[in-house]
Amino acid sequence: MPDRATIDMESWVCPAPLRGVPNIVMGHGGGGAMTGELIEHLFLPAFGPAADSQLSDSAVLAVGEVRLAFSTDSFVVKPTTFPGGTIGDLAVNGTVNDLAMSGAAPLAMSTAFILEEGFRLDELAPIAEAMGAAASAAGVKLVTGDTKVVDMGHGDGVYLNTSGIGVLDRHTDIRPQRASVGDAVIVSGDIGEHGIAVMSCRDGLEFATAVTSDTAPLHGLVAAMLGTGVDLHALRDPTRGGVAAALNEIARTAGVGIELVERALPIPAAVRDACGLLGLDPLYVANEGKLLAVVPADDADQILEAMRDHPLGAQATVIGHCVADHPGMLVTRTALGGTRVVDLPIGEQLPRIC
Repeated sequence: MPDRATIDMESWVCPAPLRGVPNIVMGHGGGGAMTGELIEHLFLPAFGPAADSQLSDSAVLAVGEVRLAFSTDSFVVKPTTFPGGTIGDLAVNGTVNDLAMSGAAPLAMSTAFILEEGFRLDELAPIAEAMGAAASAAGVKLVTGDTKVVDMGHGDGVYLNTSGIGVLDRHTDIRPQRASVGDAVIVSGDIGEHGIAVMSCRDGLEFATAVTSDTAPLHGLVAAMLGTGVDLHALRDPTRGGVAAALNEIARTAGVGIELVERALPIPAAVRDACGLLGLDPLYVANEGKLLAVVPADDADQILEAMRDHPLGAQATVIGHCVADHPGMLVTRTALGGTRVVDLPIGEQLPRIC
């Protein structure tokens, strides 16, 4: 790692609060612009030629005649148990989904527990059990792992780190660079549920209607989509930063504009109400069991039929298209006929939701 004195922070182009700030802040872990700037201006230069340039959720590696997907993730959700799930099943499903977004069938995972001294064993056991049950349901083996303990007061009970390996068909080529003008943008179901579910059990928050996390493994849904034979251009699971962050990434990477139809966005009433109460935009709220698909417009109906035949895609719908206008930008067409820019979030509206 280079000495801080050798890093020219004045050359950074990120909007505040990154410029001139010498310390890590919560926004650096939010999956938005601050995360991207940290990777681009600190990690990649520090890693040098050892760094891979693709920067995808899962790397695709060729090992002889076999193509593998490899992914790693860390989970620091607070609280560790929330409506619809725990940090344990969230970790398994999140890793499975990162692999699935490249079209891979997940095979095996590692599990690392970072435990705080004093954390109760009767709280840890259900988390571990949920992790095992989720792995069994996804058909994934937990094959290696690690356990560390930090001093009391230096953690929030338990953090999890996972890595996953999956295998891809040699003809599968799913990546954001392939999004093209004219492509349809599809979401597999209602958005915003996970982030609001986690917020609903934070201190001082209470919603009139219960919202349950959508955490789920998506590889079966992706397999159904691949089974149609349609050339899937790009897939993303809109986790940190929500639909807005995922589609901004695709637009910028592919150099296309993406235009959403506001009326087509599947936002449950309970999520909309909670976001209104908290002053949040549902497009930025995290999901853990939904995917975004960018596919040729002529094949959208075929993909929708396959998705709707799967339990996790029953509410799949087209929410927009890739366009030639405003390349690299995401906009929504409002009910009044206007448009608004949906920019990449700087940090994270809802910290510690995954």
